[in-house]
Amino acid sequence: MHRRPFLQAALALALLTPVALSGQLADTKALTSAAVKNAMAAAEAEAVKNGWAVSIAIVDTHGELLAFHRMDGASLPSVEISQAKARTSARGRQPSKVYADRIAAGNLATLALDYMPLQGGVPIVVDGVLLGAIGASGVQSAQDEQIATAGAAAVRP
Repeated sequence: MHRRPFLQAALALALLTPVALSGQLADTKALTSAAVKNAMAAAEAEAVKNGWAVSIAIVDTHGELLAFHRMDGASLPSVEISQAKARTSARGRQPSKVYADRIAAGNLATLALDYMPLQGGVPIVVDGVLLGAIGASGVQSAQDEQIATAGAAAVRP
């Protein structure tokens, strides 16, 4: 008999929680569809300008895929690697090169992380807020980062 008030309170809390959170979700900044298209176009333009066939991935702040493009001639491994670089950058909130540098410096514990420790993933940050990340793969790692940086720079407030 004493469980009824508890159940009523739990039910009321469960029903009110989405309302309380909806205001918080409305304030969250995220990549818009237009921003994703701009980033992808800029990254692809950088690759085309240099004659590089790559795969390009754009993810949200959680590392979930928003857009992907495999250019003509891009290798099959570049598909997964570009997505992993972007995911690493978003979840780590920094360029994927940071993890490559840690391993090069002898910090082998970095290998235990579920991150891609290769240069070529960069965060997309606008007004100090992380909105996602972009990763490229298919050429030298520094060139992959050049492509990703061009894409990230195309995202404006």
